[in-house]
Amino acid sequence: MRTFRRSRIRAASAAAVTLALGCTALAALPATAGAAAAGGLVVQYRTSASGATADQSEPWLKVRNTGSASVPLSDVKVRYYFKADSASAAYRFACSWAVKGCANITGTFGTLPNPTATADRYLEIAFTAGAGSLAPGADTGGMQLRFHRADWQSLRQSDDYSFGAERSTYADWSRVTARLGGVTAWGEAPGGEGPTDPTDPPIDPPADGATLFDDFNYSGHADPRIAANGWSVRSNSGGPGVPGAVWAPENVTFASQSGNSVMNLETSTAGTGASTVQTEILTKSMKFRNGTYAARVKFSDAPRSGPDGDHLVQTFFTINDLKAPMADDYAEYDFEYLPNGGWGEPSNILYTTSWETYRPDPWEAVNQHSEARVSYAGWHDLVVTIDGNAITYYVDGQPFGTHGAAYLPERPMSINFNQWLIDLAGQTSTTPRSYDQQVDYVLHVKDQVLSPAQVSALVSGYRAAGTTFKDTVPAV
Repeated sequence: MRTFRRSRIRAASAAAVTLALGCTALAALPATAGAAAAGGLVVQYRTSASGATADQSEPWLKVRNTGSASVPLSDVKVRYYFKADSASAAYRFACSWAVKGCANITGTFGTLPNPTATADRYLEIAFTAGAGSLAPGADTGGMQLRFHRADWQSLRQSDDYSFGAERSTYADWSRVTARLGGVTAWGEAPGGEGPTDPTDPPIDPPADGATLFDDFNYSGHADPRIAANGWSVRSNSGGPGVPGAVWAPENVTFASQSGNSVMNLETSTAGTGASTVQTEILTKSMKFRNGTYAARVKFSDAPRSGPDGDHLVQTFFTINDLKAPMADDYAEYDFEYLPNGGWGEPSNILYTTSWETYRPDPWEAVNQHSEARVSYAGWHDLVVTIDGNAITYYVDGQPFGTHGAAYLPERPMSINFNQWLIDLAGQTSTTPRSYDQQVDYVLHVKDQVLSPAQVSALVSGYRAAGTTFKDTVPAV
């Protein structure tokens, strides 16, 4: 691992396109009092994300059998209706927790043939045979479901037909429908729409392969499972970053968010090297080379507290050691977000960089990079694939940059996340301030190039199965 970081100025231009969405918020309408439970089913609903906008919508559901005969859940389909944020917006489903088991619940998206002002899409929930049957009077228990935009931009839910901002506890909700054996058994669809088939294309699961997956489900930086699972929380001094800064393991923390455990890296300063505290976590083993790397990361444009403006770097990268200046077997592949600029940039910029080699003094570098000068505050799905021909970077499912075969790795690497300060020139105040970078999960699949959709499906599968950690990547 490097003990310093380069200073650099990158001048290549990049085009960035932003989409502004304007919507008129529509008040959520109440459920029809005493809605008839034809067919003996009732759907109850609540939400744990009540804002007009949210990172993800969270329809939590129960299905209850009010009839006199047992109902196989594999015959039941439930639909939650919503208004897409744009015609091209794509969505992803996840199950955080369910009494019946997330592995027995599926979610697919469909498009209504006759859209209304509050619905042009729906999320259809179905059950596998493993979910069993509902006896008369029984219910499924809670299903903590959620969906988000594939690009992880905020979604507006206040104009969604099935959304009820005030529904903080489970109650009958006729704006979610249930069908039993193809016949509507509960609820009222928007505009009286009939059933249509889900339109999501199938996603082929990747073939079995050596895999590292970590959901970062730990109690704290001293949790012994962190080291047992192959991670090191950095405490040793040295670069990159501000001279005199320390790396603090205790500033790597873990907390639950929307049903998932999330890792937080906190970096702070009061304007001097001695007051600067940086954070890093990395794999102890350098055993990762070709294949797919992925992580869901939340970048921040503003500090958690204190004045803004520091030249901060928030990262997800792979790297091996530079054995000598300009050594040709060095390798590094970076996602680096600078919320306040740095390295000669005046404001926020996201870099992806593939490194062949470098020399620290005098500075010389051989690399290829792509960049976008736009804010990336918020959650993002980051994927980089490395095969025998190229390195390809994706952000939120979209290609971000492809770099040539000259930059392919010759030796295995470690996987790293860190947050650090380039210098103290961006903010000269001595008022303390702190910044957060959050990480939801990390994934590596050895020697397989997966699409971002396959990555999402694989992660959802691990979570549905209750898998919080897996490492079958062999040591080298």
